[in-house]
Amino acid sequence: MSSGLRKVILSLSVVIIALIGGWFTFSFLAENGHLGSERDRGIIQGAAIPDNIVLARQTAESSVAPTPYRKQIMFGDLHVHTTYSTDAFLWSLPLYQGKGLHPLADACDYARYCSALDFWAITDHAEASIPERWENAKQSIRECQAKSNDQSNPDMVSMIGFEWTQVGITPETHYGHKNVIFKGLDDKDVPVRTIAAAGITSLALRNNAKGMPAIVSLMEFQDRQIYWDFNTFFNNIQDVPECDTNTPSNELPANCYETAVTPGDLIRKLRDEQNLDPLIIPHGTSWGLYTPHNTTWDKQLKPENRPEEYSLIEIFSGHGNSEEYRDFETLIIDDDGKAICPPATEDYTPSCVRMGEIVEERCLAEGTSSEECTLRASEAREIAAFMGPSYHLAIGGDSAADWLLSGQCTDCYLPAFHHRPLTSVQAGLALSRFDEDADNPTRFNWGFISSSDNHRARPGTGYKEFGRRLNTEAAGPKSAEWLERLQPEMTPVDAYVHPLDPNELAKNANLGLAEVERQSSFWLTGGLAAVHTEGRSREEVWDAMQRRETYGTSGPRMLMWFDRVAEDGTETPMGSSVSTTSSGTFKVKAVGSFKQKPGCPDHAIAALGAERLNDICGGECYNPSDERNLIERIEIVRIRPQTSPDEKLGDLIEDPFIVHNCPADQNGCSFTFTDPDFKAGERDTLYYARAIQEPWPTINAEPIKCEYDEEGNCVKAKVCTGDYRSGDDECLTMKDVRAWSSPIYLNYGASSSTVSSK
Repeated sequence: MSSGLRKVILSLSVVIIALIGGWFTFSFLAENGHLGSERDRGIIQGAAIPDNIVLARQTAESSVAPTPYRKQIMFGDLHVHTTYSTDAFLWSLPLYQGKGLHPLADACDYARYCSALDFWAITDHAEASIPERWENAKQSIRECQAKSNDQSNPDMVSMIGFEWTQVGITPETHYGHKNVIFKGLDDKDVPVRTIAAAGITSLALRNNAKGMPAIVSLMEFQDRQIYWDFNTFFNNIQDVPECDTNTPSNELPANCYETAVTPGDLIRKLRDEQNLDPLIIPHGTSWGLYTPHNTTWDKQLKPENRPEEYSLIEIFSGHGNSEEYRDFETLIIDDDGKAICPPATEDYTPSCVRMGEIVEERCLAEGTSSEECTLRASEAREIAAFMGPSYHLAIGGDSAADWLLSGQCTDCYLPAFHHRPLTSVQAGLALSRFDEDADNPTRFNWGFISSSDNHRARPGTGYKEFGRRLNTEAAGPKSAEWLERLQPEMTPVDAYVHPLDPNELAKNANLGLAEVERQSSFWLTGGLAAVHTEGRSREEVWDAMQRRETYGTSGPRMLMWFDRVAEDGTETPMGSSVSTTSSGTFKVKAVGSFKQKPGCPDHAIAALGAERLNDICGGECYNPSDERNLIERIEIVRIRPQTSPDEKLGDLIEDPFIVHNCPADQNGCSFTFTDPDFKAGERDTLYYARAIQEPWPTINAEPIKCEYDEEGNCVKAKVCTGDYRSGDDECLTMKDVRAWSSPIYLNYGASSSTVSSK
């Protein structure tokens, strides 16, 4: 070999080594967060809503209120995420068709001028919190509140909070998600640090979370900074040391990662150790996306879990409706503790049944004998039952449409994905726990709210049904190439099932375990919380929530009143608990929301400008006309909680108990009723009202669009994916709009009425 050739080879080797070294250096820096930066809270641009606009809203409400009525109704959203939440940041990435980051400042401007809320709270996941993000959250909320000129009568009340995002892999360890909201804004009024849920979510959002491979930032070079910042986001989470679990919460340093195993632990740390008084609001209670089969409310009624602290529950959100109980079985556990797949019924097909059908169809298609295919189907059902919510990982080559209607509540109103009826709101209200005192069982006394659970810094998104990828959680790869890269086939594509151990999956928990593709077809714009208040101040809004004088809507601003009149004329509002031997007379009134005009009102354009409004709310704001939607009917639900543990929940829930059909009237619909059975039955009873407004086009109101055979069986389905395959389809279907009053609780056993708000 000539010396010249040696020099060329040597030079090439040096270049190759340098390139390899450079690539490894770049990869290390990019994937470990060294090229990115921590994102800030943004700059709030909008001033306070003009006084005349706020007054006009109050006047429009009072003109249709019952007479006499001295309170006002305020609307808000107590469940909002920014890109300080892991899933929110992920869905904001351009390769998931995201519009980029959504900081806290966007949420403030959106709440004030897009959705025109009266109050709201930030509730980013505690599992993704770090000291800098928590400080930014507090400061941004303070800045948002400071925009109001008169704090005793503000245009909008902003609150600090976080979400405790708990998931268990068994019914015994699953408690579900809780929003934690604080009244005050000063450091003494809020915790030093957020408190996360120990277990799977801490693993998924903190320990196991990974950023984007370095190659992504090169392939998406024009957006490289956001991918580098995404990796920095994870790196900064994992840099925060875990708190000493043996040290009381009030003695821990601010810069550590604190967790709570149970709701009781969470409440103890906040109330007993930090001397705080938050609202603890369960939400998404019936979501089957991660909730183990056969999970019930029982353990959350144990004294150590402080059930009396739950003044409110979120009945509806952008993740669906958790209201309704059904008696179908999602899983059977035999005497030996083995999971058994229940048979399909006329109204419900378990996903494990559908797993067997898919395997059998594939098996027969490849020419295998029917006997063998029947055996494989039986095995598939068994494995799907064993794997719980992660069942779908045991089969390859499936699409969301392959699962048809399996696992879904087909006659529920806008149900949560894989609705778990045993953890529905109605199930919780019918349940009693007798362990501590058989004569005085423990029960939940919830008030109802709805929220958005929006992950794009957009509180109160349900005012208009538009912008599916803007106002719901719909997200997914932007192209077929990215779909293949981000969601590679992990299981062989054949006519077999391939079991995975749920315990092993839990150890490596991440967002990929969720059935997100089919879930995308269930995302909704979300609901609103409404409170009956004495005034607009922070204290008055807080007091209304504490006394449960609240209701929830599926998005629009429906007006609702639900009161009880005792025999002596004493009136008590929704949310009250009354000790009495007489049902009294109940009064209910509902008024439809205003029909919306396109675009944004002049005062919003003047405050933020068309460009800002287009950026944060798609150029569409809450923009009421003078015409109201009509209330079609009002339904009363009656629940008589268990007086013994062997009473079946379904026998205690009467839904509906009464149906009142309404005449077409812009001023709303009202009626009264009594319940003679209350005195005769001599048992505690609760009642709540549900108002149904005329239908309007609703995003994902028909999440699984079926083609049916002659016998009425769903044989082919279409879902509205979050990825590129659904294009710009808004996936609209006509659907009625609803509002749910908080219950009035009648406790039988006193000769005269006594009232309690707690």
